[in-house]
Amino acid sequence: MQHNVLILDFGSQYTQLIARRVRELNIFCEIFPYNHFPSDLSSYKAVILGGSPFSVRGEDAPHPDLSQIRGKLPMLAVCYGAQYLSHFSGGEVAASNTREYGRANLSFIKENEIFFEGVSENSQVWMSHSDSIKVLPTNGVKLASTHDVEFAAYKIEGETTYAIQYHPEVFHSTDGSKMLENFLVKIAEVPQNFTPNAFVEEMVAELKEKLQDDKVVLGLSGGVDSTVAAVLLHQAIGKNLYCIFVNNGLLRKNEFQNVLDQYKGMGLNVKGVDSGDRFLSELAGVSDPETKRKIIGRVFIEVFDDESHLIEDVKWLAQGTIYPDVIESVSVKGPSATIKSHHNVGGLPDYMKLKIVEPLRMLFKDEVRRVGASLGIDPELLGRHPFPGPGLSIRILGDITPEKVRILQEVDSVFIEGLKSWGLYDKVWQAGAILLPVNSVGVMGDERTYEKVIALRAVESTDGMTADWVHLPYDFLMKISNDIINKVKGVNRVVYDISSKPPATIEWE
Repeated sequence: MQHNVLILDFGSQYTQLIARRVRELNIFCEIFPYNHFPSDLSSYKAVILGGSPFSVRGEDAPHPDLSQIRGKLPMLAVCYGAQYLSHFSGGEVAASNTREYGRANLSFIKENEIFFEGVSENSQVWMSHSDSIKVLPTNGVKLASTHDVEFAAYKIEGETTYAIQYHPEVFHSTDGSKMLENFLVKIAEVPQNFTPNAFVEEMVAELKEKLQDDKVVLGLSGGVDSTVAAVLLHQAIGKNLYCIFVNNGLLRKNEFQNVLDQYKGMGLNVKGVDSGDRFLSELAGVSDPETKRKIIGRVFIEVFDDESHLIEDVKWLAQGTIYPDVIESVSVKGPSATIKSHHNVGGLPDYMKLKIVEPLRMLFKDEVRRVGASLGIDPELLGRHPFPGPGLSIRILGDITPEKVRILQEVDSVFIEGLKSWGLYDKVWQAGAILLPVNSVGVMGDERTYEKVIALRAVESTDGMTADWVHLPYDFLMKISNDIINKVKGVNRVVYDISSKPPATIEWE
């Protein structure tokens, strides 16, 4: 992609939100760790320095090498970035008398500044820092203040460098997107050409050049990511794409056959492989969630290795990896810690000679859906909720048995079909049921029971990086709870998860 914006990650959980806001402006951007970014910056039009949980005054403060950036490319320094520029360029940063977190309002804005065009005084911004800039860096010019922070924003004369001590990317900064637009479009003059149609055109051309006449094998899951990846690849290489849908024994009820039926009219070459017994045998007695993920990833690759040998001269394995998978699986000293591994991120074992191609690797989930719409994929398929690659294994807490899989499949079916029949499915980003590793006492008829507990989970999100729990109607929850307990043998209690991400994750494992 040309006309990139480079975002340097210093470990803030808000870094991904900066990327989301930039992408919303139809501008392509990439996130790199502050200490490991491309040496060739010729394709970049602007750089954004993100926030950090570290203090610039600390011994462990991240120190980026800005020698190829500062004064050479337009740069916006956010929060930690703003303090870093001040502290190490002739200014002063000190601990604040009060920790500055939450809402604040701009009380002063310098007149005739492009960065603040369309932004009024008293505009709300979001603070998140315990240090504050006391003295501006050399050639620094104050652009904005709040009641408690004198240097809320500044620029450096002689450079196209701007700095702000608040977070424009979060929802609570009401004019944050406008400020980002002013910087990127009006100041840095970055073209707004990152659209779904443009992505499709460029990616299909890139795939044709990369793959030539090679054969590619792709694992279809029935979900949005793998489907969009398949259609992109099909446009690029046609009959040289071989799609395989593996039943790992951990799919939703009847999903194996339903997914195969779903692809029948799409022109894709799809083969179904039923390997449920193989996966469940490997998972027997395993309770640790990371171990379960790794086993499923390993067996998944082994199945593909077996199947790929049946295709003459296959060279590539395609995957539906998307950007949040990549971000959450990258961990370096400083930037965001790994939360959990993803089954479809990373390399292949030495014995498997296939190269990896990931056409969606740089897209967020909502961008994948927009690309899918531009490809003409059925809206019902594009609206399907995300489903984890490891399937129900990470929704069964503890060890996995065929009986636990049966229980959860039945419960999940009641929940998902209930959401659809009540007209709630499209109002939820992701939903599922979790089988807890506890039994509870119940009464059915005149008999005491001691059976399984189910937790229901439904969240709202745009890309999976953050999520809020959905306020489902009480009448619906009451009906679903009754249906689950009455129809699914082995369950006598249902609870509803009202945690948001962060601090919780969407899945329980």
